[in-house]
Amino acid sequence: MFSLQDSLVILAIVLVLFGGKRLPEIASGMGKAIKGFKKELSKPDEIEIIPEKNDSSKKDVDKRDSK
Repeated sequence: MFSLQDSLVILAIVLVLFGGKRLPEIASGMGKAIKGFKKELSKPDEIEIIPEKNDSSKKDVDKRDSK
């Protein structure tokens, strides 16, 4: 993956682009996003079950067709 030198170079570039004051804000936002993502992944899947309409109307149609 990344070595220590690679990580330091990336950190230096981020510091130059965003500055030292914005870095904690960016890290906090990323942490909240990851935490929210993990929370949503751990929830069980929700499946919506829609009941069928009244079956008696189908039976009446079947009776008419058989005559």
